[in-house]
Formats: sequence, C-alpha cells, structure tokens
Amino acid sequence: MYALVDCNNFYCSCEKLFQPKLDGKPVIVLSNNDGCAIARSDEAKALGIDMGTPAFMVEHLVKKHDLVIFSSNYTLYGDMSDRVMKTLSEFVPQMEIYSIDEAFLDMHDLAGKDLLKLGLHIKATIWRNIGIPVTVGIGATKVLAKMANRHAKKTMKDVGVYWASNETLTNEMMRSTLVGDIWGVGHQYALFLKRHQVNTAYEMKTVSAEWIRKRMTVMGQRLLNELNGVPSIAWDLDPKPRKNICHSRSFGCLMTDRNEIREAMCNYAANIALKLREQKTFAGSLQVFVQTNPHKNDHEQYMRSVIVHLDRPTNLAGAIIKQAVKGFDIVFKDGLKYMKCGITAMNIVPENAGQSSLFDQTDKSKNSVLLKEMDKINKSIGRDVVRMAVQGYERKYRMRADRLSKQYTTDITQLLNVKI
Repeated sequence: MYALVDCNNFYCSCEKLFQPKLDGKPVIVLSNNDGCAIARSDEAKALGIDMGTPAFMVEHLVKKHDLVIFSSNYTLYGDMSDRVMKTLSEFVPQMEIYSIDEAFLDMHDLAGKDLLKLGLHIKATIWRNIGIPVTVGIGATKVLAKMANRHAKKTMKDVGVYWASNETLTNEMMRSTLVGDIWGVGHQYALFLKRHQVNTAYEMKTVSAEWIRKRMTVMGQRLLNELNGVPSIAWDLDPKPRKNICHSRSFGCLMTDRNEIREAMCNYAANIALKLREQKTFAGSLQVFVQTNPHKNDHEQYMRSVIVHLDRPTNLAGAIIKQAVKGFDIVFKDGLKYMKCGITAMNIVPENAGQSSLFDQTDKSKNSVLLKEMDKINKSIGRDVVRMAVQGYERKYRMRADRLSKQYTTDITQLLNVKI
C-alpha cells in the first residue's frame, strides 16, 4: 500500500497559521510580482476565484467579501514544507517528496496495521505539531493513492482520510473519478478517451491492455497497470541532478541602469552556483540573456542571449559570477527599458567528472571550503547574509511584493509577537 499526503491549500494555510484572525475569511496568494492567484482558500474558491485570476480582477472583493491577498512568501512556505516532510518521514521507512506540499509514503512494511487509523494519526499529528491541515489518500499503487487523496477531499472532507482497502471501495472511488482527473492523464488524452466512451477511471480500468498500449504507448500501459492495482511507477527517492539550471526573474519595475541590472545578474549567478553545489555538480557553460517588455508596443523591443564557456567546469560562485558578467556586458544595450534578465547553467557534470586545466593556479580546495562554510552560515542564519561584494545590497530589481507577510520561522527579527 501507498499513501499520498497533501497539504490543503498549502500557501494559504501557511498564512492563516500565523494569523488566526483569518480563519473563515477568503484568502489568496499571488504569483511573482503580485501577478495572479496561485493559491486559494476554500472560502476564496467559494467566491468563484479561479486559479490564475489576475490580481486586479479581485480587488473589488477585498471590501465586499473581506478578501485577504498575500504576496508569495516562498521562504516561509519552504520552511513549513520542510517541517511537514520531516514529520512524515517518522511514520514510514521510505518516502518520496513529490512537491512542496505533497509526499508519497511507502506502507508495504506496515503489514497488519490499520492503515485508516494510521492515516488519521498522521493527519492529527501534522495538525497538532505544525498546524497545517492535510489530506491522506491510501491505495494499492501511487495512482490509486493520488486518486484516494482527491476522493477524500471531494467526498470526505471532514474526515480527510480515504483508504481504498478493498475492491468495493476502490471501484466506488474510480466510478466517481473522471478520466481527466486521473494523475498522469493530460488534457489531450482525456479528450481522446472521452471520444471513445471512456469517461471514468473505472471505465478506463476495464479497457484492454493492447488497446491502451497501441494508443497511449507504454506510459498508458503503466497507468492501466496502476489502476488495476499493479505498481508500475518507479520511486524517485534520490532525484537525479538537473541537466540545466535556470534562474530568471522579472523586475519589480522596468529598469534602465546598467549597474542595477548587472547586480541582479550577479545575484542570479550566485544562486546558480549554490544550486550546483547543493546537487554536487559543475557547470561547463552559461547562457546569459536580457529582455525588454514585449507587451509595451511603444517601447523599443530587444532580446539577446549569449553562451559563455567557462575555462573549466566549476560551481565556485566567484568564477560563475565573473563569466556571467562577461556575458552580460556583451548582451546589454544602453538606452532601453528592461523587464528581466536571466542565466542558465549548461553542460552540467558531476563534481568528480570536472576536468582541471594544466595551467590552473586556483586553490580550488581552499575556495571550496570557504564556500561550504559560507553556505552553512547562510542556511542557519539567513539567505545571503554572507555574499560576494559584487552582489550588492540595494536590490532595486526585486520583484514587486506589496503584500508580503513576515518570515515568522526563519528571521529572528520577525518572530510572531503574542500579546497576553
């Protein structure tokens, strides 16, 4: 058996946790630059606010329905997610973190236990210890566990746990699940299946394997196996290093100053170097780009990128920043209003596969130890507390976040104040 534990309306739940006065009120969280809704509380959903609704289209609901709007506080959400995942790992010997608010639990070594009772215990423990509401779905495969989680939200919201423990309960769940709501079935495949009178998960389960394999390839065959209780989707316990790492952000406002935009590029490059070190890899080349706003028809349009090859593969912040600046100086053009810039690390190889140069005089071991200590300090005290001087401090390029909440759990100066 497998379980999928999913945090309910996670971003909104994190905001409500530290502001109890929001209980019962509609809450939404906006995307980068306060663009559109990417998280909605149940109360906000009841108002008809859809995912992706632009912020300006819901402003009238603030006074009318007491709607509360937040900017994305990824530092807070990331820390709360880490707390949830660490708590979940105590219940099972093996766990796969699927996203910031979801995790699969392997329950095969828990034979003889009442999994419904365990699911309720998991839900109660997360709520008691962390304060985040979760839903637990349990099934014979990952697809069925995902389906059980959704079924619990739709039909057993007050309980928050559904265990498809036998064929009757599994079929009941599958009959109420449309093919478009099956994990792994995309929009086009959902339309294709409906055209062939396959409307529910139960109807898909009864389709012949040969028909599915012919029309939906081997991925469809695996999905069919999962629906029939045969685990066919591998566990991703150790995520593979990414082949490319990109860091790009739109500025909070259009920018023209070369030095301010270069500062943004240096910070993006430092972030790239950190991600490379975290996954123990080196980058062999960088792609650097700048871009104006394509939606401003009255502005001169410009977008240019360049690939800069590193002298040797590395994950040292100084080396990557240096090459990023070199690329930036090539692509930057004065007199324009820029909307964003970005950098992508390419030709990524494992640390032990990086080839050194015969004429390289850099003390790599010394720099590596220095950056390791810097990363350790920043992780324990706060991001970018220790940084390269070229990264600057003003950060005028920062994205707009006019409704940002406090970093209650990671910044000692923003701890929650309780009045007694």
